[in-house]
Amino acid sequence: MNKKSRKLPKCVRPEEFKELIKVIPRKEIKTRIAFLLSYGSGLRVSEVLRCRKEHFTENSIFILESKYGVERYVPIPKGWKKDFFKYLPLNVSQRTLQRKFKKNALKASLSSLYTYHSLRHGFATRLLESGTPLNQVQVLMGHADISTTGIYTKANPRDAIKSYEELF
Repeated sequence: MNKKSRKLPKCVRPEEFKELIKVIPRKEIKTRIAFLLSYGSGLRVSEVLRCRKEHFTENSIFILESKYGVERYVPIPKGWKKDFFKYLPLNVSQRTLQRKFKKNALKASLSSLYTYHSLRHGFATRLLESGTPLNQVQVLMGHADISTTGIYTKANPRDAIKSYEELF
């Protein structure tokens, strides 16, 4: 029996996200908001498009209809401004956001392997790198199975290499 191989997620790094945001034209505020929600809160593109002002609490966003019907709370991204609420719902298509990601990622000289979903992967990777326990990352990502979340522990081997270097 062959076990299906899983590719490591391609994660947008913090410095890359800053470059990505810089190249988005100021008039494309909805694109900026979408990217911020995915990268800063770990939202899937479909969840970004369903975001409404009433889903926001003082310090979190309630994700009502996520993949597989899992409800969850996620943090409000750093950089969120109250002014952004007037743009919700974003009223653009998933495909439009995916195309805008590819176009702006190219302008920012990011890896051509990145997809819109790489923003969400970046959120999970940053959480783990900052010491957030795997089970808490699982909750924030809305994964039913911890093994799905576990793939992020392999996405960036820096900590393992650092531990190795400290031992030898």
